[in-house]
Amino acid sequence: MEQTPRQVIEQTPMGVRQWIAVALMIALNALDGFDVLSSAFAAPGIAKEWGIQRDALGVVLSMELIGMGFGSILLGGAADRFGRRPTILGCLIVMATGMWLATTSQSPSGLALWRFVTGLGIGGMLAAINAVTAEFSSLKGRSLAMALMVIGYPIGATVGGIIAGNLLKGGDWRLVFEFGAIATAVFLPLVYLFVPETPDYYVTRRDPDALANVNVSLRKLALPLATILPEAPANADKPSVFDIFKPGLIRTTLLFTLGYSFHAITFYYILKWSPKIVADFGYSQPEAASVLVWANIGGATGGALFGFAMHRFGLKWPTIAMLFTGALAVVAFGLGRETLDGWKIAVFCTGFATNSAIVGFYSLFAVGFPTHVRATGTGFAIGAGRIGAAGSPILAGVLFTQAGVGLLGVSIIMAMGSVIAALLLLMLRKDV
Repeated sequence: MEQTPRQVIEQTPMGVRQWIAVALMIALNALDGFDVLSSAFAAPGIAKEWGIQRDALGVVLSMELIGMGFGSILLGGAADRFGRRPTILGCLIVMATGMWLATTSQSPSGLALWRFVTGLGIGGMLAAINAVTAEFSSLKGRSLAMALMVIGYPIGATVGGIIAGNLLKGGDWRLVFEFGAIATAVFLPLVYLFVPETPDYYVTRRDPDALANVNVSLRKLALPLATILPEAPANADKPSVFDIFKPGLIRTTLLFTLGYSFHAITFYYILKWSPKIVADFGYSQPEAASVLVWANIGGATGGALFGFAMHRFGLKWPTIAMLFTGALAVVAFGLGRETLDGWKIAVFCTGFATNSAIVGFYSLFAVGFPTHVRATGTGFAIGAGRIGAAGSPILAGVLFTQAGVGLLGVSIIMAMGSVIAALLLLMLRKDV
């Protein structure tokens, strides 16, 4: 019986080698979770050493988010043009370099520069690992694989937070970035050895030896070989970032991009500011870092359970429900707590709901964008969203410092991002 590569992957139960590749994508997202939040873990120490105020600290905390935005847009498309595997390897090199050079920083501006460089690598890799996870997964296993990939982020932040708390006991916040650089470099040989290029990439490129390359990948995944390629779309062109703005996709692209951007404003408010907020209530650096760990434990728990909800109820409506729930949880966080355990419970609830919504967005990206622009579309949505979300720590810092708004007022304002995101997703077409 003739089978296309997609039919082989979708209809064959997922084997050990596929799960190893998916597990590495989960681990890479976990690495992203640690790398992105490393500056949040180190924030109290940075502020103390250089004597910077909340508004200036917000700028430093935003730089990797800005870098991630540009990286997702500029390098996310590279995964469609040059391949998912080489893009991931290149981004790991950029990330490791940025993390290591951050340890040499002697001023806020120097640290901001290297955080921007690190963000470039993270942003490019996020689009690629999302595509790899979707394209290596069977039809039955895709929802679980996508959910596991996304919850890698809070898992990495949780484990990283525990490690960061121990490193910060030595008093030097630079140790956090040094650990991140070493951990990032470790993944280079692992990806090179265990993650082949995806068959879908070769199918969309349509090179003369496409079927042979497809079957090389399928052999490495221990899957049956494909016998034919699917028919090429009429008047098919090489993938371009502009494809996502064509009439059939522009509505989806805009709703995804704006929705993700607004939700990220809410999401990163908690992740970036909670350690500093808790520290300002009189707790030590390690104690403040431990609160962020609980935000990510909540995120991992919510993301895992949300994967089952998506399998049963679809993608759109569960995501909308979690966006509204997350907004309420952030407002509740703004009420403040009298004990450290109270702060941990509050951020656990915010992490549970807001990261569940992130799982929903990533899954929507995987089904909403066709294969030939999956990484491009995902990269653009994440990238433009992250550039917008980079304003989250800055906005919160300005509200706290210059506008004199209290914790509850700031939390209400920042929670509105998830509410707007939910309203935007309501406008998605019914079949998503």
